[in-house]
Amino acid sequence: MAVMVLFYAAASKSADCQFVIARLKYSGGGDWYSDPSSLPNLITAVRQRTDIPICDSIAVVALMDDRLFRFPFLYMTGHGNVSFTLQERLRLRKYLLGGGFLWADDCFGMDKSFRSEIAAIFPENPLVEISRRHPIYKSKYDMPGLPKIHEHNGDPAQGLGVFYGRRLILFYSYSSDIGDGMEDPDVHNDGEQLREQALRMGVNIISWFFDPKPDDSVASVLRQKTVKKTDTIE
Repeated sequence: MAVMVLFYAAASKSADCQFVIARLKYSGGGDWYSDPSSLPNLITAVRQRTDIPICDSIAVVALMDDRLFRFPFLYMTGHGNVSFTLQERLRLRKYLLGGGFLWADDCFGMDKSFRSEIAAIFPENPLVEISRRHPIYKSKYDMPGLPKIHEHNGDPAQGLGVFYGRRLILFYSYSSDIGDGMEDPDVHNDGEQLREQALRMGVNIISWFFDPKPDDSVASVLRQKTVKKTDTIE
């Protein structure tokens, strides 16, 4: 069964603003709204350090939201339980196989339920550890792997992912807490070095996604500013 999804380019009145990051709102009890200053700070860093035409605005979408396919880049985080309905699982699978991308950032407490949901959505494509040579760690800054921002339970930071063929469709930053590190300095009192490591990793993820890749058609779709959406199953 082949699925093809072409995403709308984000509407904007500004010529230098074309792409909007969307935060995923989910059920189960986890605080999907955690780290409210993290994405604004990341967007500022991306705009200052790259030429990616990312918008200052941030969308909030649920998986069954009609607007989901307007946004090719989803971000989710939180403490606590993550729970999807069967229809939401099917929707997320369709979104990701159709060219969308999800960055899930473990903010301590969501790991067990998140892994369970992803295993249900992609039983044939389990989460695997991503090689430190993967371009997601090298796109803007040459990083040795996922940085450890907060200790929590002491597990090492791991960059995990789900691949569809050669394409990375989901990146899971486990036991790192990039979102906390990207927050305003007075929220967690992290040192400047830790905050910079978190921001660099975030910039790398976005730079990697929006940089055209020969094995990934979504970047070329975005560069062409596609404004027509098709959502068909054959």
